[in-house]
Amino acid sequence: MGKGGQNTIIEFYFDFSSPYGYFASTRVDDLAADFGRTAVWKPILLGVVLKETDMRPLADIPIKGDYAKHDWERMGRMMNIPYRLPSKFPVATQAAARAFYWLDDRDSELARLFAKSALHAYFAENVDISLPAAVVDIAAALHVDRDELSQALQSPAIKERLRTETMNAIGKGVFGSPFFFVNGEPFWGSDRMWMVKKWMQGENW
Repeated sequence: MGKGGQNTIIEFYFDFSSPYGYFASTRVDDLAADFGRTAVWKPILLGVVLKETDMRPLADIPIKGDYAKHDWERMGRMMNIPYRLPSKFPVATQAAARAFYWLDDRDSELARLFAKSALHAYFAENVDISLPAAVVDIAAALHVDRDELSQALQSPAIKERLRTETMNAIGKGVFGSPFFFVNGEPFWGSDRMWMVKKWMQGENW
């Protein structure tokens, strides 16, 4: 059910290497707050999801991938959000997602701030967040202890936590990034956030 009860949250599933997830991350907290809710951030491993659903990374699909790259640039301009396609894309996001869950167990607001910083670093500053050292640098700028986090990233417990979160998401029907649940109702994609808003307004259909 998530933190705070089903009727007080928006569950926000995303991958740290998802441009659409990045765009959604800049709006989801405000959207939730407008309705007295809290967005519960849940990073997952999209690569695992794609294997489970027999899909390919969007950027690798002929024609559709070219359109998506154009769309990401366009969305960045439209939303006035710093964006450029990273030179290494997509990337493995285990380190960032593990760091998030380790921080979330200690301070959910700090974990959220870390997630926003990591997404911005990757999509606006071309920082390779697949590197544990880069993830630690991002967290250290938020006053997280470097050595403690570095050790945590290799912890069997935090590795299992991320695996469990990802498999639980798949079990709930998550197949892309971003993915939202509002009172159990699923919505896929940043372009469905207007539907999320309508649903919270009571315009259920």
